[in-house]
Amino acid sequence: MNMIKSMTGFGKVTAELPSKKVTVEIKALNSKQLDLSTRIPSVYRDKEMEIRNLLLQNLERGKIEFNIFVEYIGRDTPTQINSTAIENYYTQIKDISEKLSIELPSDWFKVLLRLPDVIRTEAPEADETEWDVVEKAIKSAISQLVEFRIQEGNMLGKLFEEKIGNIASLLTEVEQYEGERIEKVKSRIQDNLEKIAGLDFDKNRFEQEMIYYIEKLDINEEKTRLDNHLKYFISTMNEDSSSGKKLGFIAQEMGREINTLGSKSNHAEMQKIVVRMKDELEQIKEQVLNVL
Repeated sequence: MNMIKSMTGFGKVTAELPSKKVTVEIKALNSKQLDLSTRIPSVYRDKEMEIRNLLLQNLERGKIEFNIFVEYIGRDTPTQINSTAIENYYTQIKDISEKLSIELPSDWFKVLLRLPDVIRTEAPEADETEWDVVEKAIKSAISQLVEFRIQEGNMLGKLFEEKIGNIASLLTEVEQYEGERIEKVKSRIQDNLEKIAGLDFDKNRFEQEMIYYIEKLDINEEKTRLDNHLKYFISTMNEDSSSGKKLGFIAQEMGREINTLGSKSNHAEMQKIVVRMKDELEQIKEQVLNVL
């Protein structure tokens, strides 16, 4: 069973309170490590460490954006007009107007409401009952994101199985050209021998060189190693400890063997197969970056 998770995810939960509506939103994107940014209203600022710990414990890595939005409903609101400040400003402006013979403003409210400290926001700290509701919303949003990652991981797993299967199938296609390739080498050497039939040469030395040349073209080890890497990739996907980094390392090893197959192929059809293998592998490498 595929155990991988995607690094991307999203969770959003809204909690209803008597005087406000609190929305928790978490977004996760690709990142090599945990990159956490939070936007928390002042009313819950004292709970920031608790929130961060919840995120750290559950989300492992990725670029995490965490936001809490508060919408106040009804008559209760933390934003208040400072009537004392307005009265003081009004009196001072009138006095200065009379003293300097400056015309008074025609729209008092427009002027007064723009002055410093007239509008103030006093958001009291949340009590335990309110925090319990908000904390449940945070945990629920985290659960949504984790479930999202699992679903995305399942889709990635199916893609990987398809691509690994394609490479394995291409690997079997190589076999039909191996014997033909060696025979061509032998035939070419034989033709050259016939051209120099009248010349004297060290046959033992020649046989050694021919064996060495044929061994250089032998790809059995590369085929075996690549086949093992393909199987290891799938088994790693199905482990609890599977990770994008580990799958990335295996993909790199697969790439080395495919490259060696290409350099040793010395056959047009085999080289075409190697190119197709590389194409499948590149698609795997691109998506492995999205695995948690």
